[in-house]
Amino acid sequence: MSLSLLPNLLCVLRMVLAVPLVWTLIEGHFAWTLLIFLVAAATDGLDGFLAKRLHCETELGKLLDPIADKLLLVSAFVALTIIGLVPLWLTATAVARDLIIGGGAAVYRRLFGPLQGRPTWPSKINTVFQLSYGLAVVAAAAAPALVPQAIVIALGATTFVTTVVSGADYVSLYARKAAAVSRSRATGAELPK
Repeated sequence: MSLSLLPNLLCVLRMVLAVPLVWTLIEGHFAWTLLIFLVAAATDGLDGFLAKRLHCETELGKLLDPIADKLLLVSAFVALTIIGLVPLWLTATAVARDLIIGGGAAVYRRLFGPLQGRPTWPSKINTVFQLSYGLAVVAAAAAPALVPQAIVIALGATTFVTTVVSGADYVSLYARKAAAVSRSRATGAELPK
């Protein structure tokens, strides 16, 4: 196996980890869930590091990485809501953000062409807080005495704020890019790269 495949394989592993993560949550095996969450977080950091270090960033990897993140986080949030550890409104906000971003990207591609870009800083910050909140919720369920409820509440509130800000940032970004394409089409000018 070529080392250049390793970053993409780590993304696939993160996708596969969504299944045992949900199962351990539903079954109430929170210590196992915590371990799976930590392994997933490690693979997230490691795949990006290896892709840059080995100079093997690929278009497939750029597609797989955010899909793996979203699959894992959305699965965790939905399962945590089903078992009553995360409020429905917070999960609905996180899922709505992802649907708006995905829908916006699809509409942009359809009407304006390819959408080139990387995750924005607000999006990266939001992912960190969603992951931190999920970890805190699971850790509090596994060992209530070790994780104060105030930390879980603070992380939940911050996750809500970063989710809304990140979603609004993507909507604004798509709107600015669409306006630039529309202006260039109207004037016949070429867009800056």
